[in-house]
Amino acid sequence: MISDETVIQDLLVEPADAGARLDAYLARHLDIPRTLASSLCKDSHVQVNGRIIAKSLKLKAGDRVNVTIPPQRDPLEIKVEKVEELKIIADDDDYVVIDKPVGVAAHPSPGWVGPTVVGALMAEGYNISTSGASERQGIVHRLDVGTSGLMVVAKSERAYTALKRAFKERTPKKIYHAVVQGLPDPLEGTIDAPIGRHPGHDWKFAVLEGGRQSVTHYKVIEAFGRASLVEVHLETGRTHQIRVHFSAFGHPCAGDQTYGADPKLGAALGLTRQWLHAKKLGFSHPVSGQWVEYESDYPADLEGAVELLRSGDY
Repeated sequence: MISDETVIQDLLVEPADAGARLDAYLARHLDIPRTLASSLCKDSHVQVNGRIIAKSLKLKAGDRVNVTIPPQRDPLEIKVEKVEELKIIADDDDYVVIDKPVGVAAHPSPGWVGPTVVGALMAEGYNISTSGASERQGIVHRLDVGTSGLMVVAKSERAYTALKRAFKERTPKKIYHAVVQGLPDPLEGTIDAPIGRHPGHDWKFAVLEGGRQSVTHYKVIEAFGRASLVEVHLETGRTHQIRVHFSAFGHPCAGDQTYGADPKLGAALGLTRQWLHAKKLGFSHPVSGQWVEYESDYPADLEGAVELLRSGDY
């Protein structure tokens, strides 16, 4: 249903769809990504029985759903927009290190309609490397939309080449902190298990025979009983690697319902995403070769969850 013209839809909810969430209903009946359906609700383009309604509304048979779908841009076009929560940690002639907030993608991709690191930096007036695919300008590594923390983005072409090679050769130091359910045993160790795309879900990954080699080193920093704070060092950088490995290990990241986390614990801790943060990032300067290292504080939602765990008041 993606179009370059405004499209208006008038839908009548059938009994078979009673109880469906509004955003899921729209995604299914309009054949659009669920992220777009959620965005349409958020931006007041959807009415149910003549009223603007939240995306989480449970529909009833006989409800009348009116949708105005505005013209859609190329999904790979960079949307230049400011992200107030995005922090600049370091601004070098050749690169910029940012503290990426949750809800921001590294770069545009099909199905994603929210803000991106690339677009946010452009909105702040940064000139970044144009090497690589046009929608991935300056991007030499990525964080999931639901993961916060440190990223480095290349500003110069020489930095892009050097940093891209460094991440391919696994020389940067990437340290994450995660709150995982339960207490890992042993308290310090390595998870070495291949990861591939989940056979039943295109958007998920899993430990699979024949997957790509994936190695995660971890150490428990603090134990809380129902959950533990762990420091994670990635030797490889597969999509969702930490989340997949700890889920397969029987200790999913708190709040990560995609990979089997207990929704009751996540709700008690006030989490709406996985407790996972890119805490430290170190690499050789792309021009001087000098080692540089940066660190990020926990954002408010993750810090609040840890405080609740420490107090036992959840």
